[in-house]
Parts: sequence; structure tokens; C-alpha cells
Amino acid sequence: MRLVLVLGDQLSPGLSALREAEKGTDVVVMAEVAEEATYVRHHPKKIAFLFAAMRKFAAALRADGWEVDYTELDDPDNSNTIMGELLRRTEARGAEGVLATEPGEFRLIGALEDGPLDVTILPDDRFLASHKRFEDWAEGRKTLRMEYFYREMRRATGLLMEGDDPAGGAWNYDHDNREPPPSNADPSAPMQFTPDETVEAVLTLVEDRFGDHFGTLRPFWFATDPGQARRALAHWVKYGLPKFGDYQDAMKQGEPYLWHGFVALYMNAGLLSPMEVCRAVEDAWKAGDAPLNCAEGFIRQVIGWREYIRGIYFLQGPDYATRNILRHGRDLPDFFWDGETDMACLAASIGQTRDEAYAHHIQRLMVLGNFTLMAGIEPQQVQDWFMGSYADAYEWVMSANVIGMSQFADGGIVASKPYVASANYIDRMSDYCSGCAYSAKTKVGEGACPYNLLFWSFLDRHRRRFEGNGRMGQLYRTWDRMDEDKRSQILSEAEDFLGRMENGERV
Repeated sequence: MRLVLVLGDQLSPGLSALREAEKGTDVVVMAEVAEEATYVRHHPKKIAFLFAAMRKFAAALRADGWEVDYTELDDPDNSNTIMGELLRRTEARGAEGVLATEPGEFRLIGALEDGPLDVTILPDDRFLASHKRFEDWAEGRKTLRMEYFYREMRRATGLLMEGDDPAGGAWNYDHDNREPPPSNADPSAPMQFTPDETVEAVLTLVEDRFGDHFGTLRPFWFATDPGQARRALAHWVKYGLPKFGDYQDAMKQGEPYLWHGFVALYMNAGLLSPMEVCRAVEDAWKAGDAPLNCAEGFIRQVIGWREYIRGIYFLQGPDYATRNILRHGRDLPDFFWDGETDMACLAASIGQTRDEAYAHHIQRLMVLGNFTLMAGIEPQQVQDWFMGSYADAYEWVMSANVIGMSQFADGGIVASKPYVASANYIDRMSDYCSGCAYSAKTKVGEGACPYNLLFWSFLDRHRRRFEGNGRMGQLYRTWDRMDEDKRSQILSEAEDFLGRMENGERV
């Protein structure tokens, strides 16, 4: 008899460890453990989502004939670590070994490989690109740009393909997907679910044990089983997808979702598979219910970006999340935890994250990540904040997004240039600036937006590294054409801002 480990982000009936096991002989082990909830201080909504989904998945396995040893968080015998629970169950059952599907974090892989038990780790083939497939694609390439990997995945899956050619004649319709938010937006909110008895029990537990974590627990309305997740997907495909593409980069006060799908957390936990999500989107396009640019923009995020960043994480190895090529070392400011800042874009994005455990990709990259990069925040502190703040966060998805794309801490493996931008971008793609204490149009002096000051300060600070970058040469030429006194004033005001931020003053 063997134990079959199922982790909280592996809630898929077709999981490789379950396929390899023998129903009626082997025993499934699932556990709610404090270590997994606190190695970074996860958002209460994420903890509640996973614990509730785990309990329902365990019940579904039992109904399907599996024997399941499930440990709830408040079980007095809970060892509160994954390895501890495997050791406890091994002793109680007299098990001869453990079957596990590969975890999505090197931390857990190491715990299983280095522990005292005989653990067989099987590939996580819920992803479309195996490690070998990604390694084969990456081998010999000078740069690992997602766009070319994405085209290979389109060919491999057949999604949005017309024979050997991309539907509509182009691989990428991103140029159609950059509209600012409309003034009369009528967005499609995600489908919400009333907590049932299982969810309510978990919410009470999480309130008691993790009430001091960053984030608002209630109201809680996430899907917590595959049936609910599929209903949420169908709702979004019908009401959100038709406008998703045009406005996927837009940001609007009081509208945390606009037309975004809010399905990443369901895919990342295993309640939905990437192909069923993409097929639903493709079917809507084929039926004439969604424009091609909307369907392509979403599918690119799933089979392109999602698979690509996982590939980068495993290709680069366990030290990837520790990289800091720009040697940034400033501490994350307190307002990332309390939202107390006069910068409207940051206040909105942080407040939304606190309340929803969600922000879309442009809020994460061009508001939050842009600020922390230009301010010189230590990338590991940024990654810990992102890991703890979002319901869809796991290290395989966050490392390449934060360390690579957002903070350029990997030296350009993911991004060809750092994603820094002045207030102009945020002003164009949102309505945040209209009510801000700072002026997006003011470059220096009283009322100047900190994004404007920090933008030039970052470029000046890292000139030796970036002035030879072909995509950034024009920026340095613009900087050099400025009057020397103006440049000095910008740098002085940027340093003054950062000093006040480090001293805990409201900025």
C-alpha cells in the first residue's frame, strides 16, 4: 500500500499521481497545514479558497471510491507540515512509499526529495509544455522571447489555427487590445457563489487563525469546486469575453474586474484545465460571439504566457527567485500593507488587492511593479508581497512574472528591457490620475507625480546597463537634451521622495 499525496493546487481528478495509484489499495493524503499558509503570509481569501476546495475535492474522491486521509487545520494531531503529515500517515498505515505529482515550487520538491520517505515524483502533465519540451525549445536560442514559444504552442494545440496558418492571418492582435477604459463602462463582474456549509466552516477557521494577515476575507464568493468553476467560466465567456480584448489593459476606479476572466486561480488550483478554458474561448469565437482579438488575447495569456513563465522557472532552477541583478535593496514601503498613500493608482491597486486578492496584469506590472522597480525595492520583498497577496499566486507563476518581467532582476531573460514608465502611461490607460493629489502632467516641481521623478532617476542610476539597449536609446537622448539644472532637480526631488518614503512619511 502506498500513500498518494494531493496538494492544494492539484485538485484535478486526472492528476498523474492518482492515475498511477490503485483505487481500493492506495490511500490519498491531503492536509491543511500551517506551514503552507504562512511560509509567506497568504491572503485570507486564498487560504479559504484552497482549504474549502480541498475539502470538497476530498469528498469527491471518497464518493469515487478512494480512501482519503484528510487532515484539517485544527486537528490536534496535525503536524502542520506536508512531510510531517506524510510521516504520520506512513506510520499509521504501514505504507511502503509515496506517489506525488511534482509540486510547482522548488521548496516543496526539495522537501519531498530530501525527506526520509521513498517518494516517487511524477510529472505534472496538466500543463501543456513538459519540462523537456520547453528545454528543447529554449536550447540554442540567444533570447527566450515568449512570442515565438507561443506560436509553437498554437501549432501544437491547434487553437485558433486554420491549417498551418493562424486564424485571421496574424499570430498576435495585441495592437487592438490597448483601449483606455470607456467612461460609460458596464463591465461583466465574475459569477459569485454564496458560501455553503463547507465554505462557512472554513471561513470561520481562517478568521480565527489568519485574521491578522493582509487582506479582507469577507465577503467571500469564489467558486470552490469544478462545477462552480465551469459555471463561472461560462458566465465570463458569454458576458466578459466579447470586450475583454479591447480593454484588457485598462484600469478604472471602483471596477476591479472590468471584463477580465478571473479564472487563473481556478486553473492554478486544478479546478479547470487550461485546454477546457481555451476551447470555451475558441468556441465562442467560432460561433461569432467574440471577436478574434479578444479570443486570441486571452488564449495567448494561457498557452503562451502561463506555460512560458512556468518553463522559465523550471529551466532557470532553484536560485531564480533569489536573483537581483540590479542590486536593489530598499525595503517595501509600509503603504503596500495599509494602502495609505497619496498616489491614487497605488492606493487603488493595493486597496483592490487587499479586498479581492486580485489585480489584473497591468495593475500588477505597470502600477505596482513599475513603482517598486523604479524605487529600487529589493525584488525578493516584492515577490513575497505578490505571493502573499493574490489568490492565483504560486512560485512557478510568480517568479518569472516578478523577478523577471516586473523587476528585471534576472538581467533580461524574460524581458528585453525593464518595464518602467512615467505617469503618462497610467494616465492614458486609467482614470486614476484625474483625482490624484499629484499631477501626471507635472514632470518636476510642486505636485510632480512620483512616477515621473522615479522614471528618470531609474534611468540615470542604471545608465551603464541600459543605454546600449536599442529599445531605450531614445529615452537617454531625451534625458541628455534636458537642461542640466532640470536634470539635477529631477534627481534631487526623486531622492527626497524616496527618503520621505523610507522614513515612513505619507507620500
